[in-house]
Amino acid sequence: MTPGERETLDRLEDRTRTIKRGGILRRSNDQTGELFILRTGLMMTYVLLDDGSRQILRFHFPGDMLGMSGLVYPEAPETICAVAESVVCPFDRSALALLIETHPRLASMILAYAQIERVSLTDRLAALGRTSAKARVGALLLDWRSRLRAADKSIEDSFALSLTQEEVGDATGLTAVHVNRMLRQLEEEGLIAREGQRVTIRDERALTAATNYVDRYRRLDLGWLPQGR
Repeated sequence: MTPGERETLDRLEDRTRTIKRGGILRRSNDQTGELFILRTGLMMTYVLLDDGSRQILRFHFPGDMLGMSGLVYPEAPETICAVAESVVCPFDRSALALLIETHPRLASMILAYAQIERVSLTDRLAALGRTSAKARVGALLLDWRSRLRAADKSIEDSFALSLTQEEVGDATGLTAVHVNRMLRQLEEEGLIAREGQRVTIRDERALTAATNYVDRYRRLDLGWLPQGR
């Protein structure tokens, strides 16, 4: 990036706010005047259904921009919650408008990021409707590893899954009991190994085939991005 682009991004992180695990950053139907960058920690976006159940839509990792779904609405369509203690950097939507005007390449990168999220969400929607419980849980494990690896290239087959089985269930449309059963089945089939919250992918090729998982964070085509200013 150019010095001007780096300075612009740095300004978005001038302020910080700490959110404890379980804390709500923004609730559904709250006003949407701010966006956020996740500096450290882990967060999730979810919706509550009429029967009181929760559907987790996506998990957020350091570097992610939060609240983008509320850009075109006066009220937030989703709730953003901390899965682990997190530090976020809030900034006003007007700062994003200025970024789009002065740095078209950064704006294009944000657009590209939004498309990655959209395609990943489409994959999850298809999985919820058309794949088995085992495939949904396995795909979540592979996706979690992919997201961690994007920030830390040293991560290979073993990683920390800092989610409860209830949270895994809310992301995959399963009960916690069913999640536990599927994790044990994946272990018994030699696809994964578990020790506490640590998961090891033992047979990545077989697990990928069994889950129809596609890593949407690899093989990106960004050659069309405009020149920096």
